[in-house]
Amino acid sequence: AMALLQQMRSPRISFLQTLASLFLGGVALLSSYWCVGKQKVPKPLCTPTKHTNCIPVPGVSNSSNIQFFWETGDDRFVFPTFHTGLFITCEENVYADEWEEKCRGFYTLTPDSEKAMMWLYLSLELVYISLLLISCTLLSVQLCIRAWFPSTQRWGQLLNAFAAIFTVLGGLLGMVGHMMFMQVFQTSAILGPEDFKPHSYGYSWAFYVAWLAFTVCMSAGVSTLNNYTKRVL
Repeated sequence: AMALLQQMRSPRISFLQTLASLFLGGVALLSSYWCVGKQKVPKPLCTPTKHTNCIPVPGVSNSSNIQFFWETGDDRFVFPTFHTGLFITCEENVYADEWEEKCRGFYTLTPDSEKAMMWLYLSLELVYISLLLISCTLLSVQLCIRAWFPSTQRWGQLLNAFAAIFTVLGGLLGMVGHMMFMQVFQTSAILGPEDFKPHSYGYSWAFYVAWLAFTVCMSAGVSTLNNYTKRVL
């Protein structure tokens, strides 16, 4: 059991954990699948490129398709899907029969009251990734020192301590950033522009990957710090 614990605390494992959290965090940040859902949009008028799920227009549709428009309730609406990330949001295009998406910057949906918080969460997420990048660099330098210059091990330990601090700090800033994004998204869903009114939505895979990255990140930081205190004290 002690041997296993030693392995868990080894600098190599700390480095691999930090690298994994950097990779997972980067993937989540760049993805536009944090939230997915459906919108509720009135059916568009039929056009030469749109024949299904639309309101017939004399002269445009085939005459056989024209029926009197008595649809009521939800029959008058279509429910296109959308997915949103930290940077962009993409919606299914309701004006074409074949499936296609149109994307726009998430900032275009954010109400003015939330703009400051939006820039703040973006800054926090970027600082989080930068700190993890610095930690990975420090830990890789420490591994090199350990392999090639064992006599200067003390410097390696110092790098280890800084890496641990950067990893934990990065993880905490990332967590605050994720929570701010969730709040901004929920406010945008309620107060956002008329053409973005989610009928229903939930979290998607990138949201869960981001929290997995946070968990791995904190575990890496704690084991790196553990490693340092064990050797120094």
